[in-house]
This record gives sequence, structure tokens and C-alpha cells, in this order.
Amino acid sequence: MNFRPPRERELEINLTPLIDVVFLLLIFFMVSTTFIKDSQIKLTLPDASSSAPEQLPDAIRVAIDSRGNVYVDDRPLVNRSVKTIRGALHEAREGREDPLVIISADAASTHQVVVDVMDAARQEALFRLTFPTRHRAQDD
Repeated sequence: MNFRPPRERELEINLTPLIDVVFLLLIFFMVSTTFIKDSQIKLTLPDASSSAPEQLPDAIRVAIDSRGNVYVDDRPLVNRSVKTIRGALHEAREGREDPLVIISADAASTHQVVVDVMDAARQEALFRLTFPTRHRAQDD
């Protein structure tokens, strides 16, 4: 015995308002969030030792003085353009297989000259670079 009257239509759940609310929340969080990318690079810088490095006969020595003049194996270059430095490194490399390039820059020299030397070395496929340091006295 069923005393309930029959339903005229099926019960329906409308999801449109729910989708609208979720969409508005998504927009709110996208607008209010800041997208800051912090650098995650961790550097371990080398320490300078008091011992003198061993002599490397197969090394190409590049020196940069305080005025930005460049010397390759103690020979001064006419200018400090990348093309000139590259030519000098090419001449110094002849007869040496994968030599080490030692870049000794004066503390007062500009950073651009050092970058130019590194760029010229990369163009000549000289990838083994080093920068000699001197021992810094501890302030106790």
C-alpha cells in the first residue's frame, strides 16, 4: 500500500552554481598569488691556499693588468678585442692538446675584460679554465 502520490518529475541536482563558485575561487587564488621564483643555486666557493700551485708546462697563461691590457704567455696584445684574444689563444694552443688556461686578472681590472678572455677561450674550444688566487691573511 503506497499512499504517496507519484512524482511528476525526477529529482535533479544542478551543478552550474557549484561550477561558478569553484571558477570564481580559482580566479581569486590566481590573482592573489605572487609568483616569485627564488634562486635555488647553491655555490661553494673555493678557498685560497697558501701553497704555491705546481708548475704546469702545458698551460696557457693569460694575464690582465689593472688597465685592462691582456698578455698571452707574457706577450702583450695590441688590443683587448675578443678577436685579437682568440687569435693569440689559437697561436698559443698550437702543439698542445687540451691545455689549461690560467687567467690571472688584477683586482682592479674590469670584469668585462675577464669575460672577453673567457669567451675567446670558449670559441677556441678551450674549456679548462682556472683563476689563481693568493692567500688572504686572517683578521683575528
